[in-house]
Amino acid sequence: MTRLPEIDLFHQAGAGSGSLVRVPPSDSVPLSDRVRRLLDTAAMHRLAGISQLGLVSTVYPGAMHTRLEHTLGVYQNALRFLARFLGDSVASDWLDEPHCDAFVLAALLHDIGHWPFCHPIEDMQLDEIPRHEQRAIDLIRSGELADLIDRDWRCSAEDVVALLAGDNQNRTDGPFRAKQFLASCLSGPVDIDKLDYLQRDSLHCGVDYGRNFDAGRLISSLVIDPQSSRLAVGEKGRTAAEMMVFSRYIMFSEVYWHHAVRSATAMLQRAVFLLHHRIDLSASLKFADAEWIAQLRRTAAGSLAEPMVEGLFGARRQLFKRVAEFSMLNGEAVHQALAHRPHWWLVALSETLAQELSKRYRVALAPADLLIDAPPVKLEVDINTTVIHKDGTRSRLGDVSPVAAVLAERQFDHHVKRVRLFVRPGLRDQLRDKLPTNQHWADLLLETAQQSENQWASK
Repeated sequence: MTRLPEIDLFHQAGAGSGSLVRVPPSDSVPLSDRVRRLLDTAAMHRLAGISQLGLVSTVYPGAMHTRLEHTLGVYQNALRFLARFLGDSVASDWLDEPHCDAFVLAALLHDIGHWPFCHPIEDMQLDEIPRHEQRAIDLIRSGELADLIDRDWRCSAEDVVALLAGDNQNRTDGPFRAKQFLASCLSGPVDIDKLDYLQRDSLHCGVDYGRNFDAGRLISSLVIDPQSSRLAVGEKGRTAAEMMVFSRYIMFSEVYWHHAVRSATAMLQRAVFLLHHRIDLSASLKFADAEWIAQLRRTAAGSLAEPMVEGLFGARRQLFKRVAEFSMLNGEAVHQALAHRPHWWLVALSETLAQELSKRYRVALAPADLLIDAPPVKLEVDINTTVIHKDGTRSRLGDVSPVAAVLAERQFDHHVKRVRLFVRPGLRDQLRDKLPTNQHWADLLLETAQQSENQWASK
């Protein structure tokens, strides 16, 4: 029989015993001795100084929770999943102690490669910046973490890496079946990461959007897809899964892609783009938020990036103002033309557009006075999970849920991520007199984009 000390503590937590740490919302997270030793490492402790939501706090002041708090929540969810499936007649045959240990470790270490403002800067796809997933793998394979895994756990560092990297994701035979299943619990339409961040982010932002689904019902209804060996939802959990999909949509729309959050994001990205040749970004990946921000402010002093950096992190918040926005429902032509373009392309277009506005309308715009924010190259993950019905038949959630169908059949990004134009405070009123409607901006944007494309192609 598979035994894990963390699962024993998980079951004891309900009785008020065991070694526990409390995290919002009043959750008692069980900590074994080996988990405590892992949390005491420098790599894990650093996560306490990195904000989970970064620039979201410019709009939602309560969004100050850390990557460490989120990590503990994901670990708690991993124990919930294991408690559910260790008693499953199918899964219990191949969820042995090494696989379970690797899953618990992957939950604890999944964010170990993150650094301040990681996601918006990664979206820029700068050559000198590795993906945080690769940094996590490098940290797990060597040094203090690797030594602890070798000493305390019944799996290898490579077993953990295989789960995080999704290795053998199309293998369902023999020993690969457990890996396939556990990898889908870590990253998939319904996974231990999303179940935590939706509810935790919602709690700290002070909004209800991410908590409008029954997580307990959803977890209790989870099953194994017999065809793919991936995590699936039983018929009784269909409504909970549908509500989770909708909650995620609303959180992206109203929190992660709120227009003021995206203004702050665009400011940070342009500042980093202007300064990245003067900053050793690779070295700064080891910093926590405070040290990283201090370095950025020092480097930005006296440069074109200074107004943006100080507007974000200085004594007074001064965000760029929105002058136009375009979605697939209202501005499809602009959205299709600008979404998923490389960041350097958007910067070049914004500088050309600023120059064109200055020339046509005699409004003085510097190259960094206008920012274009658009959905990044990388798409969001699939949200269309498999539903297993009582008679054993399978369907996709989008086939049985009208809400999920709308969000799954058309790319999720197209619904929640808009193309927006922001300008330096003080310029919005001047430009609104010249370009009073979205259509005016759309015409100018498309014209400028086409002209720029032609010029770049001829060089």
